[in-house]
Parts: sequence; C-alpha cells; structure tokens
Amino acid sequence: MDDRVRVVLDVIQAVQDRDAETLDRLYHDDLEFREPPSLPYGGDLEGKAVLQEQLESDPQRTWLGTWGPLQPTEAERRFDPRVVAVNGDEVVVKYWMRGVGPDGERFESEVLGLYEVRDGKFARAQMFHFDTAAMVEFFNRAR
Repeated sequence: MDDRVRVVLDVIQAVQDRDAETLDRLYHDDLEFREPPSLPYGGDLEGKAVLQEQLESDPQRTWLGTWGPLQPTEAERRFDPRVVAVNGDEVVVKYWMRGVGPDGERFESEVLGLYEVRDGKFARAQMFHFDTAAMVEFFNRAR
C-alpha cells in the first residue's frame, strides 16, 4: 500500500478508535482542517497546537465535541473508508458519518475527504459533506 494512503487510513482508524496518541504522532505540526462553516465545528483550523488548545478550551466547537456524544458505539464511529484517488501528495477518500441522538434517531451521510500528506505526516484535510443542512438539523435535534 502507498505510504500516503497508509497515513490517511491510519488517521481515519485513529479517529474511529479515539486514539489521541496515534493522531498526535501522525499529524503534521502545520496541520490544516477545512470544514463547511455552517457546521458547529466548521471553518478553517491551522496548526496542531491550535487544534490541541481548542480541544482543551472549547471542546464543544470541535469535531470530537460535536460527534463524540453522538457516536457511543463502534457502529456509529465506523467510517467504512474507501480510497477513491491518489494524486501526488493528495489522497481522496469516501466515507460515512454516522450518529445517534439521545432519542434514538439515527443519522448517516456520505463524505468525500481530500487529504494531503506532507513529510510523511497528515498535513491537510478538507471535507465535502453530502448534505450539511441535514447534518445541522440532526445536531440541533440531538441537543
């Protein structure tokens, strides 16, 4: 397997497993995340240190703070990633976001992620969600 693909799939696995130690090892210091601004954790984040500080100071505005409570079991945390393309340092992966609200409502939606591996580390992620409006509505109902 291509080293860039392995890094991306290892990061996805570590997110599924909530393995912060592996993520810290795989994330580039100049890590960038790009998420649709309409999401509770949306916008641009630059720097591994900035991500760590946000997780500590304002966790509800992070991906983990939003999805963590909605993914209580392995079934909800499972991404089922499929590598779609590799071009230079970029890897494109199609996967699923799943969650369950406190009332038992289930949510599932496809995502296409564009990732960059630089210096052997996971350096950039930009997510393209199939239906951000449906995600936001689910988050609002689940609160």
